[in-house]
Amino acid sequence: MSLIDNYGRPLTHLRISITSLCNYNCFYCHLEGIEKVNDLLTPNEIGIIAYAASALGIRKFKLTGGEPLLRPDIVDVVKEIASIKPLDLGMTTNGYYLDNLANKLAEAGLMRVNISLPSLNPNKFRVVTGINGLSRVLKGIKAAINAGLNPIKINYVVLKGINDDEFWNMIEYARSIGAILQVIELEPIGISRDVFMKYYISISVFEKMIKEKAVKKIIRYSLHARPVYTLDNGAVVEFVRWFCNPKFCMHCTRLRLTPDGKLKTCIINGDEVDLKYALRPIPKLNLIKKLIIKANYLRKPYNKLSI
Repeated sequence: MSLIDNYGRPLTHLRISITSLCNYNCFYCHLEGIEKVNDLLTPNEIGIIAYAASALGIRKFKLTGGEPLLRPDIVDVVKEIASIKPLDLGMTTNGYYLDNLANKLAEAGLMRVNISLPSLNPNKFRVVTGINGLSRVLKGIKAAINAGLNPIKINYVVLKGINDDEFWNMIEYARSIGAILQVIELEPIGISRDVFMKYYISISVFEKMIKEKAVKKIIRYSLHARPVYTLDNGAVVEFVRWFCNPKFCMHCTRLRLTPDGKLKTCIINGDEVDLKYALRPIPKLNLIKKLIIKANYLRKPYNKLSI
């Protein structure tokens, strides 16, 4: 049985940020709504939290950063969570270091991976990320496929005037490698209003084009009510539209764990529950569970309009 919050939403997912560091300098990055921190949870501490969460019905876990592959102990982190036999254990990464780590991560128990890919054009890629890394990321994607990580999702944040003209190329690239393209709307988090207004474009325009060509549509009610379309050539396209979309918030099923041990109830709402004092100097499992239950009680949708 899952915990249910005061809005009838089950709690089934824990998104675990394991570092605030990143080797990119993307101008739209929201840093998972966290400040940069130095006192990181250890792999064992992350595993204990995952164990407590699993006992409360949270069986799906996603590792994020910053860039999670910057953690030198990333394989140990994966092993700790994999040891509790979760229903799902994924990771969101920029893919820059994936070429050398994909096999080790798969062997440690990682099931699937989301890879950020802002552009298939090297110059545009550099404009967005600040580095010349496209060829290296493409190698990392191939390594993830060869390692058996499945499904592979390509995270494509659409930016007006930069990569919005690559929509169909991104779909074809994802289809050609057997990946799902996740089309993500720019979020007004951690960036100035001027930057947001300059680069924001509603992905509803792109969804309308896909809807007209799709042979199948499903709604992922278990995670933000995201629409997923399949085209007649086998391409699969998922849309992640947070901005001004109450369905997204009203179907949220997650908590977020910061690198220094705080549970965030929402990437925007300020409610946090600190787990660290329940972990150190000696882990107190029952207290950790109580604090997770408290965080679930504090969960509330940022947009509360009726679904």
